[in-house]
Amino acid sequence: GKLGRYPPWPGKIVNPPKDLKKPRGKKCFFVKFFGTEDHAWIKVEQLKPYHPHKEEMIKINKGKRFQQAVDAVEEFLRKTKGKDQASSHNSNEEKNRRNSSEERGKQSAGEEKRKASLSEGKLKKGTGEGKKRVSSVSSERGSKSPLKRAQDQSPRKRGRPPKDEKDLTIPESSTVKRVMTGTVAGFKWPPSVSEPVKDSDPHFHHFLQKKMSQTEKPAVCYQAITKKLKVCEEFLQSCALYFFFFSPAADSTAVNGSITPTDKKIGFLGLGLMGSGIVSNLLKMGHTVTVWNRTAEKCDLFIQEGARLGRTPAEVVSTCDITFACVSDPKAAKDLVLGPSGVLQGIRPGKCYVDMSTVDADTVTELAQVIVSRGGRFLEAPVSGNQQLSNDGMLVILAAGDRGLYEDCSSCFQAMGKTSFFLGEVGNAAKMMLIVNMVQGSFMATIAEGLTLAQVTGQSQQTLLDILNQGQLASIFLDQKCQNILQGNFKPDFYLKYIQKDLRLAIALGDSVNHPTPMAAAANEVYKRAKALDQSDNDMSAVYRAYIH
Repeated sequence: GKLGRYPPWPGKIVNPPKDLKKPRGKKCFFVKFFGTEDHAWIKVEQLKPYHPHKEEMIKINKGKRFQQAVDAVEEFLRKTKGKDQASSHNSNEEKNRRNSSEERGKQSAGEEKRKASLSEGKLKKGTGEGKKRVSSVSSERGSKSPLKRAQDQSPRKRGRPPKDEKDLTIPESSTVKRVMTGTVAGFKWPPSVSEPVKDSDPHFHHFLQKKMSQTEKPAVCYQAITKKLKVCEEFLQSCALYFFFFSPAADSTAVNGSITPTDKKIGFLGLGLMGSGIVSNLLKMGHTVTVWNRTAEKCDLFIQEGARLGRTPAEVVSTCDITFACVSDPKAAKDLVLGPSGVLQGIRPGKCYVDMSTVDADTVTELAQVIVSRGGRFLEAPVSGNQQLSNDGMLVILAAGDRGLYEDCSSCFQAMGKTSFFLGEVGNAAKMMLIVNMVQGSFMATIAEGLTLAQVTGQSQQTLLDILNQGQLASIFLDQKCQNILQGNFKPDFYLKYIQKDLRLAIALGDSVNHPTPMAAAANEVYKRAKALDQSDNDMSAVYRAYIH
């Protein structure tokens, strides 16, 4: 799937888990991506057929992981083709057997008819008494011919329901009807339905059995229908395979399914890289949102999407039940709460404030104290991710503080993230978030160091990436950041200045408990050099430039 700067990726439409609801809005399919085993709801207009775009995509994407995904598609196609050929062969054999049986039936019918004619001729030559006897027998049995009588007395052929059974129909969706025309419409169903149908939908079985008990139709009809539906399901999956996903972002309900938005009024302060994606997903999922940003022009897009505009942080807090904030650093977080027309001026008993900024534990503890002192409720909820994950609604949320408020934010967290953790008292989430970003920042610096060392020793950087992608370090983060470096594309997905800030705060956290952080300290120095080279507003992967200058 094409997620942001990711290349288009081959996948196939599959059945979603039974407990995963389809998102509201535009028509979409549940897609499994080859090679990654990732799944997502993808809108119809964001899908492209595999074969017409195959060569084009292979030319664009040279990575081995992509080639492996294409190989997996081709292998699946070969297996599917083999199954189809086997099914077609069996169908032809069955057709030949039926034709042979019908031919024998016709011959038998002809013989019966000839015998009946001879018998009738003999009867005509008989005495009047004989004629009377035959007439009496005929009136008792009705007007049926000997052939029809023989058919009535013989057992019904397997798989051929009586006329009243054929009237039982199952409603089909318009999508199934369209796909079923053509190949499936001409498909000859196997006559044998006596064996139980395996792996069918138990919910459908329950529904059908209930209907069967009401209409008292023979079980053979139920088996025939479920058999056909099973084959239809397999056919639909084989037909609707192998799509390229060209959307810049996957649907935000890829993991959480359909979301019932809270009826509480939501406020949001700060529309940066992370905040913008969060607000967009809150609106998509039906939340009522009021927005504010220091640069007011950033609010315009969200006003068009249905958000309301707040003139100051205090106004947003006073008019909303729960107000979220996501700003850059401890100073910005304090200014937002304690400054003129700030959050604190809008806090009244029962008002809720959720700070999603990545700050130190001392800062978040101070903010919690002043909010609670005014009768408000406080929750810290920094997020792990980047701009793309924010846009996709796939952030990881680390929360601490008021547990009841955490529960009240449930629908909001579902809209913006794939999972959330409640970590206890205020300060715990800040500490955990700094540790996570310390590991991430140090890893990024190590990646840059390895790529530059490969270059200066005459090794291929692309080959190094391919090797890493085949090993235990393989990850989306590794692949994306290396691709940024190899392409010289440092458009920010996570600002370099912010990862350096988090490293600095993590080192201070280690100092506060007398714990050594030499790796983080070394990485921090490299980021500081990158900032001196005017890379602050580029992506964190621009730390690479600190090694080549």
